[in-house]
Amino acid sequence: MTEPNGKHIVLLTIDAFAGVKKCMYTIRGIGWYEGGKGVTTVFDVTKYILYKCGEMSTWKLQKLCYYSQAWHLAWTGSPIFEEDFEAWANGPVCPELFHAHQGKFLVSIDDFCKGNVDNLSDDEKESIDIVLNGYGQMEPYSLREQTHAEDPWKNARGDLPEWAKSRTVITKNSMGEYYGSL
Repeated sequence: MTEPNGKHIVLLTIDAFAGVKKCMYTIRGIGWYEGGKGVTTVFDVTKYILYKCGEMSTWKLQKLCYYSQAWHLAWTGSPIFEEDFEAWANGPVCPELFHAHQGKFLVSIDDFCKGNVDNLSDDEKESIDIVLNGYGQMEPYSLREQTHAEDPWKNARGDLPEWAKSRTVITKNSMGEYYGSL
């Protein structure tokens, strides 16, 4: 099936440790996804975090995805996923993830049809698990305050007031360098 713009609409059946769910979405107009190890996305990490931790606020989810990416970059020199984080007023935010949960305060694994934990390697899961052990018990506001005190977010924001909007990307290089130096 295709949309009027020619992009493929894909019907997926996803078993993400929480039962089978059917959903439809567009995959960049480049073809069909048939499962197995694919390109890892922020949604794969999202599914894994929510599987391990259960329902949480969107603020907390964003920060745990950010720290998973940052520490994996520090430890391996490679990103888990290609999506970027931007230096928003409330801390690092991945816009693709934000658009998927926009308007919600709490989310669970069932709120996301995108994502497949099987796309994550054992090393990626280990990095996420370490992040969850270190940051998973923190309150969302504490995670926000912590990211505000760290160089990747501060440098991307520059001289902007704390409440000002920003779409500046927090580079993967700045994340890897900063967390790798700690």
